Amino acid sequence: MLLALVTIGEIASPASIARHVLVWRTNRKLATQRLCSAPFEPTQALMMARAEPERDLSSCRREQHPDIEENIQKVERAVMVSSDSKMWSTTYDILIVGAGIAGSSLAHALSSIPRAKPLRICLLERSLAEPDRIVGELLQPGGIALLEKLGLASCVKGIDATPAYGYCVVLDGKPVHIPYPNNRAGCGFHHGRFIQALRAKAKAAPNVEVVEATVSELIECSMTKRVLGVRATRKEENAVEKETFFADLTIVADGCFSNFRSAVMGQAGVKPEVKSHFVGVILEDANLPIPKHGTVVLVKGSGPVLLYQIAEHDTRMLVDVKAPLPSDLKGHILNNIMPQLPSALHIPVQRALENDRLRRMPNSFLPPAQQGGQHTKEGVILVGDSWNMRHPLTGGGMMCAFNDVVILRRLLADVHDFSDWKEISQLLHSWHWQRKPLAATVNILSVALYDLFGADDESLAVLRTGCFKYFERGGDCVEGPVSLLSGIIASPAVLFRHFFAVAFYSIWVMFTHSHPVSTADGKIVHVVPGWDAYPYLIIKSIQVFWTACIVFLPLMWTEVRWW
Repeated sequence: MLLALVTIGEIASPASIARHVLVWRTNRKLATQRLCSAPFEPTQALMMARAEPERDLSSCRREQHPDIEENIQKVERAVMVSSDSKMWSTTYDILIVGAGIAGSSLAHALSSIPRAKPLRICLLERSLAEPDRIVGELLQPGGIALLEKLGLASCVKGIDATPAYGYCVVLDGKPVHIPYPNNRAGCGFHHGRFIQALRAKAKAAPNVEVVEATVSELIECSMTKRVLGVRATRKEENAVEKETFFADLTIVADGCFSNFRSAVMGQAGVKPEVKSHFVGVILEDANLPIPKHGTVVLVKGSGPVLLYQIAEHDTRMLVDVKAPLPSDLKGHILNNIMPQLPSALHIPVQRALENDRLRRMPNSFLPPAQQGGQHTKEGVILVGDSWNMRHPLTGGGMMCAFNDVVILRRLLADVHDFSDWKEISQLLHSWHWQRKPLAATVNILSVALYDLFGADDESLAVLRTGCFKYFERGGDCVEGPVSLLSGIIASPAVLFRHFFAVAFYSIWVMFTHSHPVSTADGKIVHVVPGWDAYPYLIIKSIQVFWTACIVFLPLMWTEVRWW
């Protein structure tokens, strides 16, 4: 195998020199001992790289060949200062694309890894202006704990954030209180303010360079197809078109609308499934049923409505709308949703719809596929929503991102050479399974709970009613589920137990609790089923249990499969 295939005419090109120097460093190969000891000549070095077999860096230790690093640095410097190739400017140890939740926190975390030679990190972001989004505004207690582990707890201070002490679920006007256990608290805030606080931490971190630039493509080695870096255009005036950024390892964290997901994952990739859309608006000075608690209102004919405070005077309302979206969203909310909300919210909702514009975001589900295998690109990995998404109903996305960063930082701290893909591949395998307890719990719970709360058939409606009455029991029937939702307990096994406890309790409720029945004169009365109804209820029980299985088990399978 040869290091590079270049024509004699290419050798004098600065771009060609840069490309082949990066091939050497990325694949950890050296052309020959003569490169270590011979007088420096870039063209001669490239001819040697073309003509002679590769040699592993481990066989050319610095103590044996003290000139090796100096000569390679000379080649690089010759390229970087080339007057007609301004784009070949910088190389890094790690390149991060996207300065959102995952990208900013990861840049800060990696900068704190103790190494003899500190890591050089570049964080690329299309726009460093404060983003304006309607999701990513509620951080669960588990997420707060992870922020503290990362040294980022101060990011929720000074942004008018509001504590959240649990949830209130409302069905048919009746609320049930679901507090976080042990006086734990989450936090609600404006997404953009929180992002800017994380970015400020990344900018202040040692050896982290934050660049405002739009990444347009991944740079691949023409021979190995390994990713060597990215091409990007800076936002500043007179910027060089498609400036090139090289790194031993590229990390893509460009969010739910990732431009590089398919390129990185290849055949291992899965397309995101859009479950519904959240339509968002901010209510001013709204009174929630239980102050400083997230509120979930289960409405008929639509998905759930989620409300939580994000500032002293601001409350976010998210209305779940399934496809096809109504042509008149404001009319849909006023006529179909608002009458089912607590009466104290009617005036704030009307004011908001009159004065504020509606925003919407797709609610996507993207199960994680293992990276580092034969079907994914070498030299690059995905993190955050670009790789794994869950329904935002449970507010667990940021918590999962911070958990991924905590684990990645610990694993990457032991990496000797970030260009050694074999080592990185093994690390990705460990990361994939170490993140499972929390990530799998949140992923499965978010979609399963959404299917129950947004019930669109009779069996799911039975499960929704049973879930609400399960919460009414209190004790472990509340503490267990909310501990799973909040990240205090990370266990798919515990989730399995509670989910099917809800399923069996829902069946019990069908037999033993009163339910509405229409009388001959059109009145609605509540009656307990008699013995004559049991044959029908037994058949219905089988349908309900089957529905519970087809909701939960496929979600569990997406998390436990090993390929």
